Order: sequence, then structure tokens, then C-alpha cells
Amino acid sequence: MKKTAVIIGSDSDLPVAEKSAAVLKRLGIPFEVRVISAHRTPEKAREFSLNARKNNFGAIIAIAGKSAALAGVLAAHTRIPVIGVPVKSSDLGGMDALLSTVQMPPGVPVACVAIDGGANAAWLAARILAVDDDELAARLEDEAVKMAESVELKDNDIRTKYSQ
Repeated sequence: MKKTAVIIGSDSDLPVAEKSAAVLKRLGIPFEVRVISAHRTPEKAREFSLNARKNNFGAIIAIAGKSAALAGVLAAHTRIPVIGVPVKSSDLGGMDALLSTVQMPPGVPVACVAIDGGANAAWLAARILAVDDDELAARLEDEAVKMAESVELKDNDIRTKYSQ
């Protein structure tokens, strides 16, 4: 199975990365979490991206706030899918990071999830990897069934409590 990289631009982004890591662990997907800054360590970002495929990565989750250049820098140097996760900042509430992540030029795509959406980034990475992995696809199907059952239980509880 291919690995997923979870790259954070700063250690302050770790709480969002932990959401990604929890989902990847739950699904049994191997992953690595790294701190690589698009601005402070641009050569490291380039090198990581250039070698991602040969290092058996099938998806990259890039988590960054403010200017959020990380996802675009990584995507510029690799052809494997990059999923950007904009991080909420105190300045603009994450809107700056969101806009930076989604406004990529043609030919350098970055998928983007919600502000602080680390969990959904991992779910998306899992779906990408499951295209060629039947076992992972089956685990995703099992998780979807569990989610539906959870909603049904909540519905029954609320209907019992509030319906007349």
C-alpha cells in the first residue's frame, strides 16, 4: 500500500495534522508527518516533492495557514495528488489560507478541503489510494456503513425524545 504524507508548514499546525493522522491510523494507511516550510525550507519542500513517488507516497496532505503556499509548492514539483488544508489563523480566520490553497494555476492542481479540515483530507487521501487498492476500498465501505448506522441511532434517539 502506498503511504500518505502529512506535511505541516509549522509545528503550530500540528493539531490539524493530528486529525489527519487519526483517520489514517483508523483506516490502516501508512503515513509520515513532517514539518516542511514552503518559505523557510523551500529546497526541502522541492526535494520531498520530487522524491515522493519513488518514496512510495500516493497522496500528500499539505497543511498550512496564512499565505498557505505549501500545497502549491509541493504540487509544483510532483504529479501525485496534493490535498491542501487551510488552517485558521487569528488574522483572517483562515480565509487567506483557503483562498491561497484553491487559487492554483492551470496544470498545478491542489484539492482543497475545509479550513482546519484535517480529517476530511485524510478521508480524501484514502479514497484516492483506494482506486487501486480493493482492501482499502472495502475498509472505506465498512466505515460508510458505520457512519450511516451512527446517524440512524441518533435519529431514533432524537425521535423518541422529541416526537409526540
